[in-house]
Amino acid sequence: MRGHPWFTLITVAVGVMMVALDGTIVAIANPAIQKDLGATFAQVQWITNGYFLALAVSLITAGKLGDRFGHRQTFLIGVVGFAAASGAIGLSDSIALVVTFRVFQGLFGALLMPAALGLLRATFPAEKLNMAIGIWGMVIGASTAGGPILGGVLVEHVNWQSVFFINVPVGVIAVVLGVMILLDHRAENAPRSFDILGIALLSAAMFCLVWALIKAPEWGWGDGKTWTFIAASVLGFALFAFWETKVKEPLIPLALFRSVPLSAGVVLMVLMAIAFMGGLFFVTFYLQNVHGMSPIDAGLHLLPLTGMMIVGSPLAGAMITKLGPRVPLAGGMAATAIAMYGMSTLDTNTGSGIMSVWFALLGLGLAPVMVGATEVIVGNAPMELSGVAGGLQQAAMQIGGSLGTAVLGAVMASKVDSDLAGNWTDAGLPPLTAAQEAQASEAVQVGVAPLAPGTPEQIAAKITDVAHDTFISGMSLASLVAAGVAVVAVFVAFLTKRGENAEAGAGAAHI
Repeated sequence: MRGHPWFTLITVAVGVMMVALDGTIVAIANPAIQKDLGATFAQVQWITNGYFLALAVSLITAGKLGDRFGHRQTFLIGVVGFAAASGAIGLSDSIALVVTFRVFQGLFGALLMPAALGLLRATFPAEKLNMAIGIWGMVIGASTAGGPILGGVLVEHVNWQSVFFINVPVGVIAVVLGVMILLDHRAENAPRSFDILGIALLSAAMFCLVWALIKAPEWGWGDGKTWTFIAASVLGFALFAFWETKVKEPLIPLALFRSVPLSAGVVLMVLMAIAFMGGLFFVTFYLQNVHGMSPIDAGLHLLPLTGMMIVGSPLAGAMITKLGPRVPLAGGMAATAIAMYGMSTLDTNTGSGIMSVWFALLGLGLAPVMVGATEVIVGNAPMELSGVAGGLQQAAMQIGGSLGTAVLGAVMASKVDSDLAGNWTDAGLPPLTAAQEAQASEAVQVGVAPLAPGTPEQIAAKITDVAHDTFISGMSLASLVAAGVAVVAVFVAFLTKRGENAEAGAGAAHI
């Protein structure tokens, strides 16, 4: 049983499930956390952004740790730390503590995600790697999309803290299985030293980039601070690239990016995550705050998305093994683009049937991309860099998620700001002061009507209509932008091809 490929897959799937689940399960819990802890919209965004920031900055370095010390050890440390941080969030009584421990979740999640891919790459023979990644992708896709459903059940029937407490028993199971089943694998020419300066430069560059994306909605895209961090990020990446050509054992050998398919796979992951993560952020507010659904009802309405990702991922693995990645990836992103266009047509009166069609199409489109882009990145990297390749794949997804939330959030905020005053006046409502308008705009950005206590019923109904219509206009524009991103990704998909180094996996040395 020890070292068996399929038992290894089950073990890493349990650990990966925690991290993927936490990427979206919190979306359903956000309104409850906001209310219970008295948090602002910006603070609630940090519950998600802090997690993404820590993940994005750490993933490639964490992958290198796995390549250097063995993926089994880094996986187990990541699981233990992630579960402990989750328990600490559940015990937190302030928004500051929640955000702090979310950052720790991200750091430990960064350890286990690339290690999981490294273990799969080393354990499975080439002819079965696509199917393994398909099932791995199914777990990530199902967990990511299923987060809102499980979150809805827990928030409605227990409390928001249970969303995090659930990771503790899952973590215990993953550790027990890991100790019993996982066998350490390391390539014969695995790195023996650390590129400390490279790690520092890359981490600083990634931090500046993600920080700029997170803060841009608050500072403004034209603000000097935003562009200072973007410029610092560009400089950091340039210095990192220069240093990597000089050091004996670089963190990321730049020759890796001479592989056009690998580079295309990384870009594809970024574009997919922009459309998916950015779009999902608004959908949860649309279902709960505009349609007035309970958290569990909102989660159930996303069941078609979850179901199609569960069904589609293993099928995508089989299809990619037979046809290669290009056609499934391009088709998947085309379906994603159509789904996001469809979501731009949602309004306050849209029925569940129409929503389900677009959510199902989105899940069907995302499944082959999650599987295929992963295989393209990991399969085109040398075995000794499987951890770094896994880190690249996950970092691309997290940066895309942050980029999607930031850019689509900016689109939403801009549209709400430009439309709210006119819609308010057209409805015959009393004019707002500048301060009141800013406060109302923040509420409307999450689909909430800015109602003062004691507002007469007739006026309250008008304000609610204005708030929901304005939110819908912002969400529609954001969805169209996401659809445009997905269209670009269709063309990137044609640059991919089957992994050239996948056959090296099954020959890895056992430590």
